[in-house]
Amino acid sequence: MDTGTFRGIITGLLILAFLGITAWAYSRRRKPDFDEAANLPFADEDDTRDRDSHATTRHSETRHEEAGSRPADSRQDRGDRNA
Repeated sequence: MDTGTFRGIITGLLILAFLGITAWAYSRRRKPDFDEAANLPFADEDDTRDRDSHATTRHSETRHEEAGSRPADSRQDRGDRNA
């Protein structure tokens, strides 16, 4: 068996593997699973939005507590005295 025959066999096996994976991916039996997977990025959208706003609120409350009763001016936070 020479190199050309070996490469031909490998190429044939890779073509068969490609056709098998393509048939599996486009089969009607897999469509519901792929439709569900396609909607996964949108599944937790409300939970993420609530979690992020809560984190922002907690951070700003902590800064207000540290600064005293009134929130500090952002220009003073950075040391900008040209207010």
